[in-house]
Amino acid sequence: MSSSSRLGFHALEPALAAAAESLLRSRSPPRAVLRRARALHALLVVSSLPSAPAPTTFLVNQLLALYCRLSAVPDALAVLRSAPRPSVVSYNTVLSALSRTPRHAPQAFPLFRGLYASGLRPTAPSLCAVLRAAGALRDGRAGAAAHSQALALGFLASDIVPTALLQMYSACGSPWDATQVFDEMTTRDVVAWNCVMHCNVRYGYLEQALGNFGLMVRTGLTPTESTLSSVLSGCGRTGDSRHGRALHGWVVKSEELDPDLPLHNALLDMYCCCGDMDTALRVFERIESPDLVSWNTIIAGFSCGGDGWSAMDAFVQLKAVSFSEQLVPDEYTFAAVVSAAATLPAMCSGKPLHAEVIKAGLESSVFVGNTLINMYFTNEETGSAQILFDSITVKDVIMWTEMVAGHSALGEGEVALKYFTRMLEAGHKVDNFSLSSALNSTADLAGLKQGEMLHAQVAKSGYEGNICVSGSLVDMYAKNGALGGAYSVFCTIQKPDLKCWNSMIGGYGNHGDSEMAFKLFGDMIRGGLRPDHVTYISLLSACSHCGLVEKGKFYWFCMMTDGILPGFKHYTSMVSLLSRAGLLDEAVDLISNSPSATRYPELWRILLSSCVTFKDLSIGVHAAERALEQDPDDISTHVLLSNLYASVGKWDNVAAIRKRIRGLMIEKEPGLSWIEIKRMVHVFSADDECHTQIDDCRNELLRIKGNMELLDNCENELMSNG
Repeated sequence: MSSSSRLGFHALEPALAAAAESLLRSRSPPRAVLRRARALHALLVVSSLPSAPAPTTFLVNQLLALYCRLSAVPDALAVLRSAPRPSVVSYNTVLSALSRTPRHAPQAFPLFRGLYASGLRPTAPSLCAVLRAAGALRDGRAGAAAHSQALALGFLASDIVPTALLQMYSACGSPWDATQVFDEMTTRDVVAWNCVMHCNVRYGYLEQALGNFGLMVRTGLTPTESTLSSVLSGCGRTGDSRHGRALHGWVVKSEELDPDLPLHNALLDMYCCCGDMDTALRVFERIESPDLVSWNTIIAGFSCGGDGWSAMDAFVQLKAVSFSEQLVPDEYTFAAVVSAAATLPAMCSGKPLHAEVIKAGLESSVFVGNTLINMYFTNEETGSAQILFDSITVKDVIMWTEMVAGHSALGEGEVALKYFTRMLEAGHKVDNFSLSSALNSTADLAGLKQGEMLHAQVAKSGYEGNICVSGSLVDMYAKNGALGGAYSVFCTIQKPDLKCWNSMIGGYGNHGDSEMAFKLFGDMIRGGLRPDHVTYISLLSACSHCGLVEKGKFYWFCMMTDGILPGFKHYTSMVSLLSRAGLLDEAVDLISNSPSATRYPELWRILLSSCVTFKDLSIGVHAAERALEQDPDDISTHVLLSNLYASVGKWDNVAAIRKRIRGLMIEKEPGLSWIEIKRMVHVFSADDECHTQIDDCRNELLRIKGNMELLDNCENELMSNG
């Protein structure tokens, strides 16, 4: 190499190092800095001729640090590979950059092996970078391998590697391993304590987090704002307001702590999650400059507490301050306030909020769209929900599930099943909520075949052990009369919840097997579950179907003893039981003393129907009068009253009532029946002439009628000859 080349490069190297140092301190936009860094890199390459000496490791490290700070990982890797003598610092710089994001983290492991292959010895920062990469990828095996390397190299006694191990195990879902690492640490700084408490809270071990907090204070270390924010978050998740208040008191009394905005937000979130909105408001009012997180938290708190108007008021206040403080509501804000508005009339708040969402440019947000769809279904505006759903191009499984569950809850089972089918066709995987909603629809439609196909889908998806899905399966089979199937599913559930027991009791009771219903009820009580209002509806219905008066009275007494106020369905079953048993006076007393007497004429109609059977004109007329007071034009009450007069031979009254019926010009809405044949549902109504195969149906009815008449004649002949 010529003397001039060597001198020329040595003269240039300090200038390149100074330029790199200047770029590292630069506050220019990242793109501009990256462009200058690449120009500097090009100048370095051009200046390093084959005959010239290689650039120093110091200059290479500066360029690596510059690229890594700008997240230009491919450029950094290119510099590292071309460096003739990279140092451990060179490798550590790139390893640290790779470990920051899951996108680049996989490249950290081969680079770490390259560090070994180069003959260099890894340092503590090398191991920390590899552990961070394993945590970013949730790769517990790679993290455990790095743990072994740290042990072999003697880095577990360092200040930073054990903390990196804590963070890695926490990220990989191994809280017990993280706790073991923490217990084995000889010296624990504030960062280590914060890591282990964050891990405790993250995986729901609040008691351990609180215990560690107490230990930390007793060792003489002062908890930081981050420490308290983490533990307060755990108190909020578990609804532990007692410990949350104690921590709040510790914050107030501490002289070494200067609460920052994140800590105030953690306090605010804790009180909101615990439902103490009065204290949450006081905390919010003491925040000098609430940020968007503060506003979102208080709005979400009102929403979770069912206080829609307060949530709307907070949203209006946020809109008022957003002009001066540049706080722009985001999708979390709108999701919280729309969720709160779901309980309010859509015209009052929901639709104006939808307009605000469009103005904010968030109409395509799946997160906000889900809450809007739920709001429309809550207000029974299925048309608006469908229009919104169709307008969103990218739909996630939660949005599809909202459509299935929304239509199912409103009794539109066929529509719900269509959306469920479309969801599968779109390639989405079913979850427990969508399966439960679809099964509820088949239960309401009495579609056993569809239910069995959904059962196969449940088994295929691996949700047989999910209590929510299993309960819906039991309910579907029970409502379809397939009690054997219901019992088979029920027996596979390890700990049936109240919904499962109620479905079984109701299924057997509604299909006439009252003894089995009562046995299941006894088993449920012995299992430690308390019956609810649905349980007693099923029991009273079973008693009504089987005419078990004394048993019904006993369960009515038990219900009142349990503090459950009877509702309309309880009264319906009990009135039906008493009336059909001929205890008409008791039925009158029960209805008269019920709060449903003036709201539901159905109770009086049930009594009137039994009066026809027992020909009790006095009570029957009284029941008819009470029913007609609430619904004067009800056709069924008039027909029953006409039948009552006919049963006692008062034909003049019969004629007058029938004349009134004709004068009302009321047409009774026909009932519907349906049957499923070869995966097609056929619907029929009285006087139906619209079915495409009506002639075949009529001929089949005539054939069956002829067979019945023939059988009747044969029986008469046998009787006469016998």
